[in-house]
Amino acid sequence: MFITGRLAVALAVGVVPLVLAGLAGYPAYAVLGAWIGLCILLAVVDIALAASARSVTVSRRVPKRARLGEQVPVSVAVHNHGTRALHAVLRDAWQPTAGAPAERQQLQVSPGERGRVAIPLTPRRRGELVSEFVMIRSRGPLGLAGRQARHPVRGAIRVLPAFTSRKHLPSRLARLRELDGNTSIQVRGQGTEFDSLREYVRGDDVRSIDWRATARAGTTMLRTWRPERDRHVVIIIDTGRTAAARVGDGTRVDAALEAALLLAALASRAGDHVHLLMYDRVVRGRVTGVDGAALLPAMSDAMAPVDARLVDTDWHGAFAAVRTLTTRPSLIVVLTAQDAAESARGFLGAFPNASRATTVLVGSVTDDGIAALARERGSREEVYLAAAAERTLRDAENVADAIRRAGGEAIAADPEELPPRIADRYLELKAAGRL
Repeated sequence: MFITGRLAVALAVGVVPLVLAGLAGYPAYAVLGAWIGLCILLAVVDIALAASARSVTVSRRVPKRARLGEQVPVSVAVHNHGTRALHAVLRDAWQPTAGAPAERQQLQVSPGERGRVAIPLTPRRRGELVSEFVMIRSRGPLGLAGRQARHPVRGAIRVLPAFTSRKHLPSRLARLRELDGNTSIQVRGQGTEFDSLREYVRGDDVRSIDWRATARAGTTMLRTWRPERDRHVVIIIDTGRTAAARVGDGTRVDAALEAALLLAALASRAGDHVHLLMYDRVVRGRVTGVDGAALLPAMSDAMAPVDARLVDTDWHGAFAAVRTLTTRPSLIVVLTAQDAAESARGFLGAFPNASRATTVLVGSVTDDGIAALARERGSREEVYLAAAAERTLRDAENVADAIRRAGGEAIAADPEELPPRIADRYLELKAAGRL
């Protein structure tokens, strides 16, 4: 059972008869006791007349997956098996990060009928969101008290990364089509493979004429070429302690997820094979052997429950795990935060083994606030902050130089710019025949 605020108001109204009784000379305690007894009696009657909150069946309609930040249509249905009309307040017990409405849902269901209430969610966190029960409070006709019951009906939603960087995908796909899609090239070179035969047109390079095909067809046939496909792209996302730092509205690992999804979508359209590895001390997420339209859903599903751990990443183990994904020369894209020489020692020590016979691209998320601090000189405190910011920027550049000397490439940008910059570098490598 439960009581409402109306019962408290009814008890407070008892002050009026108490004052009147005192003015008339009646015993105040007797009047007070009678009023309290009357209120309790009315509450008991209200509880007895309320529809049973247990004689109902509760069911949910919950999607299995949703994107972060998008509204999720969730509803709860209540089937009233009792003989009285159900006037109830319903609470669906989602955690706060699910973004459920703060107000309770009002519900009225006639006997033998079914009612449904919508509970729109706006998730604010990736991962598994769970509601273990639904609480129903059935009010009596007076609204003083009622009955309540907890119904263990579990609901779960897996919240996937937002993938806001997909806005950059159309322009990169257009560049990809210019590179190797609808138009073939005539001259063979590094990083190209045979595409098709077509008839010779005046002005074509005579070195590309296929004389055997010409003899069979009875007309001059020309070979055309396109950039190679079926290359391998391995994406490593660092989930160690450096990835837990907040940058902008999210963490570094959130920005890494956005960059990985954009690169995977582009590489999949280019006909390459994409492998994903999320690692700190152990494998936190892994996607391999998935191509085509199933790639992005598989990656999003693997990324959803993964958060940064407060441990140092074992880079020797990470690069060893890469060798279990593919043994062929590949483009390895490492999304991490290597901006201090002290924390980058383990990464730089393991890096040369990964850069042999492969192209290694290291993407780091930076904070624009540090560059802004380095420009401030208005007060003594700002001068000290600027000096610290300059030291941070210099350390990050030293690590980037060490990566280049070891045979890799370093790209550092803020969370908005990092995904398109990595995608652009991928297209440049394809155009240069290095992938």
